[in-house]
Amino acid sequence: MAKVSDNTDVPSGPVIPPQVSEAKPSLPRRAEPLLLEISWEACNQLGGIYTVLRSKVPSMISRWGSRYCLIGPYFAANAAVEFEPAPLVGSLGQAVKQFRDQGVGAHFGRWLVTGRPHAVLLDHLSLMGRLPEVKYRLWAEHGVGSPGNDELINNVIAFGEAVRQFLWLLANKESGRRPIVAHFHEWMAASAVPMLRHDKWPGAVVFTTHATLLGRYLAMHDPAFYEHLAGYDHAHEAKHFNVETQHYLERAAAHGSHVFTTVSDVTAEECRYLLGRNPDLLLPNGLNIQRFTALHEFQNLHRQYKEQIHEFTIRHFFPSYSFDLDHTLYFFTSGRYEYRNKGMDLTIEALARLNHRLRQAGGNITVVAFIITRRPFRSINVTALQTHAMLGEIRTATEAIKNEIGEKLFYSVVAGKIPNLENLVDEYWLLRLRRTLHAWRRNALPVVVTHDLIDDANDEVLAQIRNCRLFNHQHDPVKIVYHPDFISPANPLFGMEYDQFVRGCHLGVFPSYYEPWGYTPLESIALGVPAITSDLSGFGSYILQLLPDHEEKGLSVLRRKNVGYWQAADELTDRMFRICQMNRRERIALRNTVENFSTHFDWHNLGKRYHEAHELALDRLG
Repeated sequence: MAKVSDNTDVPSGPVIPPQVSEAKPSLPRRAEPLLLEISWEACNQLGGIYTVLRSKVPSMISRWGSRYCLIGPYFAANAAVEFEPAPLVGSLGQAVKQFRDQGVGAHFGRWLVTGRPHAVLLDHLSLMGRLPEVKYRLWAEHGVGSPGNDELINNVIAFGEAVRQFLWLLANKESGRRPIVAHFHEWMAASAVPMLRHDKWPGAVVFTTHATLLGRYLAMHDPAFYEHLAGYDHAHEAKHFNVETQHYLERAAAHGSHVFTTVSDVTAEECRYLLGRNPDLLLPNGLNIQRFTALHEFQNLHRQYKEQIHEFTIRHFFPSYSFDLDHTLYFFTSGRYEYRNKGMDLTIEALARLNHRLRQAGGNITVVAFIITRRPFRSINVTALQTHAMLGEIRTATEAIKNEIGEKLFYSVVAGKIPNLENLVDEYWLLRLRRTLHAWRRNALPVVVTHDLIDDANDEVLAQIRNCRLFNHQHDPVKIVYHPDFISPANPLFGMEYDQFVRGCHLGVFPSYYEPWGYTPLESIALGVPAITSDLSGFGSYILQLLPDHEEKGLSVLRRKNVGYWQAADELTDRMFRICQMNRRERIALRNTVENFSTHFDWHNLGKRYHEAHELALDRLG
């Protein structure tokens, strides 16, 4: 592999590479190997890999039991809520004890998720003093250069060194007893892989890239990314985007592992051209699918959470004008803020066209479309908070009036009198209700964005909403709610879990241009909500190959490969319009179909691919 000479921090004096244990001969195949999954996101929620690891735990535990452990970085704040310490017993606990005795911070316990797997958290900051030595080895032995002042790169290289040392300690304790499989996820955990193989560590090594970092950058900047993929000079492009260290760590791990995997055939093509190795296996992502003994149970949940979204809609829109909630549909798109890669641009364009088409068609359907992502903001919009508070006041007054009327009406009727209902309410509550209604009403249009963005003038989503003139006019059947924060129970505008929000919606829209897998449409169907994905997402490609009748099952795959933007926008509009044309009974039947279909993506089915990768790695270990 060519060395990277730019931005490289090489010590000026001679550096002695760190000493490692004597490499052990290959172990004979044992019936009960130990499986370790190493990731920067183990007990550390950042993105999609956290979801992969967390949701996969029950499937891994069912196969590996106590022979399964995750290894991640130690962050005290995260560990306080994600991690439960345990006694230092067994080979893992004893290796942690030995690591501590050597002056390196290490913690052994359980990850507080379903299945409660063993977890080892390593304090990589303990090894920052050895960083020059580690960087020298990466450069001298593997051609991976690294800048001296990049905090994230320094952290992940130090974490990789902590993992490398810990795996050698563990291998020494397990010598002659059972083999070890070390499964690394993503470049942020990858720096240990080439060094372990160079030093002939006696275990089997699996590396999974969930998305090539260089591919993500290229797709964001090249409208013809897939057409140009075979012609990119990976070294030139990595330097151009200033991601040389990350890219070469990824390449070194891909070439150094016994088994190299990725999540989809879409990403496999990137790996072939950008990393220079074809993946050995594809490991599609799954979820834990909750099945109900009776269909009406999950339909009841949809209705319950839809009522909570109705309450948000009332607060947000009704001070300006009202519409029929019984004929209101909730569409949503969500994910990392990658305006073009995630298809947010196409979604907004299609919503503008849907707005025009619904106006032409007439009828009483209203679509409230939520755009859920995370952007820097100062605070929640003041108007949104005020209407939230005012709705509480209206509820208090109406509840008091209801209770007062009910009691007085009962006593009047049993006394044989038919009362004048206006005389049953105290003037205090009537005046309080009138004052509240005056304060509740406003002449302005409902706001499009729920928060005060720090840089709203340069926000691409907000700019396109304005260009498409989706201003939430009363005559517009499509209303937009741009929510630049994730939904959680602590969020005062919704007060519900993201999963609950999704369950209350009618359609998830995810027409990605670049998406190595795509958890958001999978999460939708797992919750019984129809979804639209694209054939340029790993998930969409998987669906097209294995499930030809997916359209009938509530999962639509939009054509984006070799299809122009405007044609894709038309097709997406058509698919959303078809949902709007369904009656209530048809939508209920579709949700039933989606719920039945979702079991295909349960980890207990897709986890078998992981088991195949681990078996293959053990076979190649010998």
